[in-house]
Amino acid sequence: MKAVFIAGSHTDVGKTWAACAILKAARAQGRSVAAFKPVVSGYLPSTAVTSDPGRLLAALGRDLTAQALEAMSPLRFEAALSPPMAARLEGVTLTLADLLAVSRPVLAAQTADLLLVEGAGGVMSPMAEDATGLDLQLALGLPTVLVGGAYLGGVSHTLTALEVLRSRGLAVLGIVVSQSPDPDAPAFPQTVAAIAAFAGDVPVLAAPRDDETWASALL
Repeated sequence: MKAVFIAGSHTDVGKTWAACAILKAARAQGRSVAAFKPVVSGYLPSTAVTSDPGRLLAALGRDLTAQALEAMSPLRFEAALSPPMAARLEGVTLTLADLLAVSRPVLAAQTADLLLVEGAGGVMSPMAEDATGLDLQLALGLPTVLVGGAYLGGVSHTLTALEVLRSRGLAVLGIVVSQSPDPDAPAFPQTVAAIAAFAGDVPVLAAPRDDETWASALL
């Protein structure tokens, strides 16, 4: 495991939380780690600490400085919308070329044992005016850890995302099923089992929200 793309089956399924757990597990094993989230929307400077790049920096054990933030997420937009929609509100036309222009140098210069590149939204969510998350993954050519949710409908969303990734020839290293905070969500163990039943040879890991010990199984 060298460079891995963290993809989601849907929005707000816990991609950053899962990425942070994997980074902390790798550090605990003595590995050097790095992370990169090329574009983030819904970002407010006043809440930088709890933002996705802020949380990733904390998982790396790094201080939240302007320089560190710029290196972690160079493309930041305020509106909590898809990246191209949020960018458009700020007069920016976000393209796949823009995403690759900031991502490829990071990959080329990487010397850490593990680099996590985190997407935005779900696999098929728009990442730019001319690209989905899938398009970015294909352009970068990285294997994927897919994060899915345990909400009602989460099984279908996760398996659909898995089939999309497979159909385009992207390697899926594992599926992380994050537990839903909704008390009315389907039974968590049954949801994990349902996904595993149709995931073939892809490992499926149950990720309770109060337990990050699962992360070491991916390393």
